[in-house]
Amino acid sequence: MAWQDDVWAVLKAQEIRQVAYVPDAGHSLLIRKAHADPAVAATVLTTEEEGVALCAGAWLGGDRSVLLMQSSGVGNCINMLSMIETLKIPFLTLVTMRGDYAEFNPWQVPMGKATETVLSAMGLLVRAVERPEDAADLVDSAARLAFHSHQGVAVLLRQRLIGRKDF
Repeated sequence: MAWQDDVWAVLKAQEIRQVAYVPDAGHSLLIRKAHADPAVAATVLTTEEEGVALCAGAWLGGDRSVLLMQSSGVGNCINMLSMIETLKIPFLTLVTMRGDYAEFNPWQVPMGKATETVLSAMGLLVRAVERPEDAADLVDSAARLAFHSHQGVAVLLRQRLIGRKDF
């Protein structure tokens, strides 16, 4: 998945120093790259809302960060996301989508349908990547928007982009 290499290059160019994540196959390459990079602190989370707090703390401590999560974890973050808009903390999250293209697990569908609405309702700007050739540019523009405008920005990595899951 060359687009993931391009996204990692963007995160490095945007001076991301902390990567918070809940383990997810869709983010596996980015997670491996974060752990392999001595300039990046990679933190595994027990739940996604911890990542919102970690990203806020990173910013207050002078670092840029990104939260990697799956759409099913967005519902876990609702309370914590209120902090981002209220305090005008720059926040970037990359969300791998479930519950749309070729989903095999019916439990993933409700949150997959609600993810964009929930993030928007909590004040985040939401962008979606459908095609590999758009991934790096969209993540770059989202990072610039987040860190230069003190906005919360979510980039949805659509299931079609990530690929069909065949578990």
